[in-house]
Amino acid sequence: MTRVLVVDDEPQIVRALVINLKARTYEVDAAPDGATALELAAARHPDVVVLDLGLPDMDGVEVIKGLRGWTRVPILVLSARHTSDEKVEALDAGADDYVTKPFGMDELLARLRAAVRRAEPVGGGDGEVVVVETDGFTVDLAAKKVNRDGRDVRLTPTEWHLLEVLVRNGGRLVGQKQLLQEVWGPSYGTETNYLRVYMAQLRRKLEADPSHPRHFITEPGMGYRFER
Repeated sequence: MTRVLVVDDEPQIVRALVINLKARTYEVDAAPDGATALELAAARHPDVVVLDLGLPDMDGVEVIKGLRGWTRVPILVLSARHTSDEKVEALDAGADDYVTKPFGMDELLARLRAAVRRAEPVGGGDGEVVVVETDGFTVDLAAKKVNRDGRDVRLTPTEWHLLEVLVRNGGRLVGQKQLLQEVWGPSYGTETNYLRVYMAQLRRKLEADPSHPRHFITEPGMGYRFER
């Protein structure tokens, strides 16, 4: 059974989440502040964390950093903060997704299910993702090959590196700064035009309709997401 840790200091939101999650057979723990959240996470080992950023004792970003010091558990941020900078900060700290308050319960539950699915080992026996399949193409991470409609797709080294980072973080929003630094190097972080150019090239080579991408999704001002 999937265990969810809900971290929020608003009792009505916690109550609504607990009721809806338990109705769908999730096990739920709840924490009203960051310190309790970190203690519960260490003791109970949740499968996914739903985290509010505005906590009474510490900023939610600090909770994310605390968790990321020892676990890769999916973290779904739930916050009233709307600015891109605040979202990017949470994502750069290690959050996997971001839902803005007020939110629809159906959307939140769908995002949570997706986060849990992405955390499940796929492919190799050691939990490493080896082959990722979509309805249009297949990415073989071990062989560093992409196949579309039965034919290998030629990618430049930079295109491949960008694709690899996105695929290994499948479903997770990857921030612009993280992508730039992983693909081009640590001295890069603001050259977002590089990302636009290379994402356009990947879409042309792999998307059925590059102008309406299904797999390489742009989150304006924040980053990109690969969806199967």
